[in-house]
Order: sequence, then structure tokens, then C-alpha cells
Amino acid sequence: MKIFVTPNNGAAAPILVTGAIGDYGTTLMIDKKGKTDPDGNYIKVTLHKGSFEFNATTLNAKANSSRPTFYKATCSALDSVTGQVTAFNGTGPYKEITGTLSITETYAFVSPLSTSGENKGQCNLSAQPISQYSSITGSGTVSF
Repeated sequence: MKIFVTPNNGAAAPILVTGAIGDYGTTLMIDKKGKTDPDGNYIKVTLHKGSFEFNATTLNAKANSSRPTFYKATCSALDSVTGQVTAFNGTGPYKEITGTLSITETYAFVSPLSTSGENKGQCNLSAQPISQYSSITGSGTVSF
């Protein structure tokens, strides 16, 4: 199974799944009790044919301890982290889903320069990036 997620600034994001599952839908970051939580360690995957969840605790721990590579001369940065997620709690045709996927999260951005004050001409990391890119991809073996 391969997954492709287009992250955004909220708890939900579109997902496309290929391979053992050919389906699409949305992801939602949740806590252990199933409540929406943008910082949650679990992911609810709601597809057109059914749903399941991922335990992303291991992946999130790696992502939270990772530090981007920053290029001061160009005000640009990138970060990529890979970790494991496990599938469980399926519904519909995915009712008995089990398995592990290796997920890679990638993020890059270019920051603007400060236009005034003592930091004029320096990277302004507190401002919105001029441009940014992010993706979440992964693959692994599942059964259901």
C-alpha cells in the first residue's frame, strides 16, 4: 500500500491510497480518544469505501525532535523525517486492517527579508514564508 497526503494548516488533509487499497478521502489528526487534535498522535483515515486509523506516535516523536536545515544566506530551510505508523480500527472492507507503513514527511520554505528596523535585510522567520512545500508519502504492507 502506498499513501500520498497533501498536508495543510489544519487537522484535516486529502489522502490518496494505491496498491492493496485503491481509494481516496481525508485524514484527520485525532487524540487517543478520537477527538480532533491538530497535535494528536493518531490519524483517522476516512476513505470512500471505509475508514481506519494510524497510530503515529513514533513518527511524531521523530518529527518533534527533528530540526530543519537552515540556509541563512538564502533564508531557506528544509526538513524531512521518516518513521513508522501502524494501521488499526478499520471499518467497511478495511475492518480487520493491520500492518505498518514507513512514512516520510517533507517540508521546505523560503522566508522573506525584514524590511525595516534593526534586522532590516535579515531573514524574517516570524513572518509567513514567501513560498513553502510539504508532502507526506509512505508505503508498507497491510492486510485486512
